[in-house]
Amino acid sequence: MTKLTVACVQTNSTPDPLENVELVSPMIREAAARGAQLITTPEIVGMLEPKRDQALAKAKSEETHEVLTAFRGLAAELGVWLLVGSISIKVSDDKLANRSFLLDDRGNVVARYSKIHMFDVQVGDGHTYRESHTYQPGEEAVIAETPWGRMGMTICYDIRFPYLYRKLAHAGAEVLFAPAAFTKVTGEAHWHVLQRARAIETGCFVVSAAQTGTHAGGRQTFGHSVIVDPWGRVLADAGEDVGVITAEIDLDEVAAARGKIPSLTHDRQIGDPAVYGTALRQAGE
Repeated sequence: MTKLTVACVQTNSTPDPLENVELVSPMIREAAARGAQLITTPEIVGMLEPKRDQALAKAKSEETHEVLTAFRGLAAELGVWLLVGSISIKVSDDKLANRSFLLDDRGNVVARYSKIHMFDVQVGDGHTYRESHTYQPGEEAVIAETPWGRMGMTICYDIRFPYLYRKLAHAGAEVLFAPAAFTKVTGEAHWHVLQRARAIETGCFVVSAAQTGTHAGGRQTFGHSVIVDPWGRVLADAGEDVGVITAEIDLDEVAAARGKIPSLTHDRQIGDPAVYGTALRQAGE
C-alpha cells in the first residue's frame, strides 16, 4: 500500500483533559467518516494548562492517562491509525514529558516520542515561554513502522532543527509528523516556510496538526494545520478555524521527488577537510 488518506484535527485545547477528549473525539470520528486511515491531532491536545503547578497536578503517568486511554479506545473502535500529537506525561514530581503516541487500528501504542527541543523563548507576544521549566526533554529520534511505510515523529519547536528531519529521512522516513501549538506571532512569520522547507529538504510528506485560537491565560496559537507533499506543495490547510482537513497522499511521490533532487545522497560531513576545513581556513586569512 502506497496510497492513504491522512487527516489533521485542528482544535483549541483547554486546561481540562476530559473536556478536550470531548472536543476532539467528534472530529476524529468526522475524519474517519471522510475516509481518513491515519488521523493526527495537535501538540498538547490533552491539556493546555498555563499554570505550572496545575499542569503538574493534572498530569498522569502513561499507564493511567485518561486522554491516552480514551484515544486508544477510539482508534480501536474506528479501526484507524491515530497520532496523539502530544499529551503531558508525569515522569517525576517536578517534571513532565511532552510525549507523542502513534496508535494502530487496534489501539496499540506502536511508537512514542518525547519532544527533544524545548521552547525556551521570548517571541514578543507578551508571553515568556520556558518549556524546560516544566518539561524534561527527550533524547531519541523515533521512526515508526506502519502498513504504508516509515514515519518520523517530531513535535512543534523541533521543526526549527533541520538536522533532526534529515536524520529521520536517512533512516527511511517517508512521512514526518510535526504536531504543534505554534504561537500566533511565530506562526504568521515562519509556520508555512518551515513546514515546506522540511518537506523539500527531505523529500518527505509533512503532516502537522495544530492548535488554534485563544487559550487559557491569553495564549494565542496560529492554527493552519497543513499536509505538505515532498515537492513542498501544500495539499491542505485548515486556516484558523477548529475543524478537520484531509488529503490523499501517495508515498510513491517520495521516491519521485528524491529522484529529481537526490540531495539526501549528496550529504557531506562538516568535518570533511576537503570541503569545510579548507573553506574555514580561507575565511580566516
